[in-house]
Amino acid sequence: MSGRARLTLASWGATLMAAGALLPLVKPATWIFTAAFVLGLVSGAGTLARRAPLARPLTLLAQIAVALLALTVIFAREQAILWFLPGPQVLAHAADLFAAGADDVSRYRVPAPDTEGIRLMLVGGVVAIGLLVDTLAVTFRKAAPAGLPLLALYSVAAGLSGGGAGWLWFLLAASGYLLLLLAEGRDRLSAWGRVFGGAQRTGRPGSSVAAGGGTAFAPARTGRRIGAVAMGVAMVVPLALPGFSGGLIGNGAGEETGGTGKGGTISAVNPLVSLQDNLRQPEDREVLRYRTNARDTSGMYLRLVALDQFDGTSWKSSVRPIEDVPDQLPWPDGLSQNVRITEVTSNIVASENYEQKWLPMPFPAGRVDIDGRWRYEPAGRMLVGDGKQTTRGVRYQVSSLDVQPTADQLAVAGPAPEKLRQEYTKVPASLPADVKATALDVTKGARSDYEQAVKLQDWFARDGGFRYDIDVESGTGVQAISRFLKDKRGFCVHYSFSMAAMARSLGIPARVAVGFMPGTTQTDGSVSVGIRDAHAWPELYFEGAGWTRFEPTPSRGSTPAYTRSDTPSDAATGPATPTPSASAQPSVAPSASASCTPQERRLGDCGREEAAAGADSSGGGPNLLLVLLVVVGALVVLALPLLPLLWRRRVRARRLGSTLGVWQEINDTAWDYGIEPDESRTPRRTAARIVRVGELSGEAADAVHRVARAVEEALYAPNPRPGVGLARDAELIRSGFHAGADRLGRLRATLAPRSAARLRWKAAARWSETTTRWSLQRHALGARFRRTPTESA
Repeated sequence: MSGRARLTLASWGATLMAAGALLPLVKPATWIFTAAFVLGLVSGAGTLARRAPLARPLTLLAQIAVALLALTVIFAREQAILWFLPGPQVLAHAADLFAAGADDVSRYRVPAPDTEGIRLMLVGGVVAIGLLVDTLAVTFRKAAPAGLPLLALYSVAAGLSGGGAGWLWFLLAASGYLLLLLAEGRDRLSAWGRVFGGAQRTGRPGSSVAAGGGTAFAPARTGRRIGAVAMGVAMVVPLALPGFSGGLIGNGAGEETGGTGKGGTISAVNPLVSLQDNLRQPEDREVLRYRTNARDTSGMYLRLVALDQFDGTSWKSSVRPIEDVPDQLPWPDGLSQNVRITEVTSNIVASENYEQKWLPMPFPAGRVDIDGRWRYEPAGRMLVGDGKQTTRGVRYQVSSLDVQPTADQLAVAGPAPEKLRQEYTKVPASLPADVKATALDVTKGARSDYEQAVKLQDWFARDGGFRYDIDVESGTGVQAISRFLKDKRGFCVHYSFSMAAMARSLGIPARVAVGFMPGTTQTDGSVSVGIRDAHAWPELYFEGAGWTRFEPTPSRGSTPAYTRSDTPSDAATGPATPTPSASAQPSVAPSASASCTPQERRLGDCGREEAAAGADSSGGGPNLLLVLLVVVGALVVLALPLLPLLWRRRVRARRLGSTLGVWQEINDTAWDYGIEPDESRTPRRTAARIVRVGELSGEAADAVHRVARAVEEALYAPNPRPGVGLARDAELIRSGFHAGADRLGRLRATLAPRSAARLRWKAAARWSETTTRWSLQRHALGARFRRTPTESA
């Protein structure tokens, strides 16, 4: 295997080993195989381009083109031209996916679900880092600085995981970087041959064996310096990056986290994410208990949050303004006084282990009496905790309305307001055509939106052959809907978002509500709500009745009376006066929480919700822009001290091709070690001064005089002979200076070379030249305009 091929393979492996730190962040972690495949294509394209050979910038452009084509085929094939060429639609789709992924990152806790947006961010990020590592290590033969992007990759993983990605992943990433350095060292040795004898003072240019007593080769020296900085950054950067948010069951604010151990907490924003694992729990853990004056609690769902935005990848809450909780909540949108309404009063107490930003309430609530810092979101009629306020152990009273429309009232409901209809009937362009086609087929013959809604509900719950199955893979995107309609197996998540999407495709305003089913009545008259009562259901809007609950999930919850032919007349009593026992601590102590799962996060239940624009609520996950700014800032901070080093290496490599260039390099090397250049001296006198002041001896001193004689011959001989071995002499001289300098002098000459002042001089000269040229042009233009009137006369 050639040296470049070995370096390419090492760069590919080092990137994937560093990306291993991201594996615990998302489950399932199958995205790593996609990243490895795309990165392999990019590395292969680079290998072919370098063998062509192409110029370095063209090699990089070829690799970028291959990466874009591969990502287009994988993530945006349907939007691409000829299924692989990126166009405007691909860019728009990628922007949507990135936005969805950023929202998912800020919403979910570790491990997050493998949504399409998060997958694109992970694969694209790893490919970008891998491309940078390949460019530095293989194209430019600078393996040591390639540790910086690898460090950035690990640091992001450490930051998103809440402060550290684990020692095993750090060792894996460090091993990948070491593998890269060793591959470059072997490549350098293979280029110059094996050097025997570690005590020799001579060495060939670029050899890994330096003169003067076994100084380490350049990549190792730079690697050690970068490694020292990397250790510090690896500890500091995670502190600046916010982690994923808390989850419905798992790492919350308790002393213990995850699992089913005692002392854990139950924390969530959106239980839609956690439903699957909640339903699989071997034991039901109580999250709250309530007493109510309602005669029938079968339809008393406790609603947390309404998910009103469907972007094709998930259902989520829109970002809306929130306000102080009013003494009396506004009258529900679209609810007519002609609909039968009964006021119900409920006293609710949450478990000490139930930590949630959204307050569970019967819908629609009319008045809420609760202590603490709570805010009100009018569109969804939801209460959200401000700052660190959560439901943990809170006691509160809710006066709600039991809305009992009749089937006839819903059937003759007028059209929804245009603004509401436009907002709540939006479906993504990526929604498969078979979803609407199925909806039209199921509702064939329906004469109103209400009849269409009932047909959809009955088709899912009874007539369509669907089977309730909590072991089906969760998902909230458009592909999950098609898969669910085909396989006809799923749980409440699938039924709720599928019916809501189909209703929207028919022009019926719809959203998904998340919360808890009514719970189980206890012998003391209270009602206990457990974690396995977590549920999701669709809400459809009908003018006159407002937002109305439907229940498409078979064997779960209760079918609303207004969707059945035999409508019962269950009613609540008048408003009840709460008794002391009504708000007492539940008698059943809730058990510990389980760890938050990917399904929980996929539906938004494992972290704090970004309540609204302008809200003062804290929490939420990392902001994508903040993450990018921190990473870029860290890279800039790390790169700034290395700029003089990289500049000197580049200049040195360019100069060693000519005699005069070698002589200038020797003068700058002497300058780096404290001997200022004196251009008034002849080459021979300059060589004597360098040897004397620099205290060079042996082969290093002889090399200086040899180069000086070669320079004189190049300047004054009629037919100068080309210099032979001058690059080797320059390396001997640099090694001699390095061996004779102390540690501080070596560090100064490497990281802050004095000869870098030439950059400042060059910039000043160009600036002066530019200003002079502009001044002359300005004066010439002014003189031309001054002459014009005279010439005309």
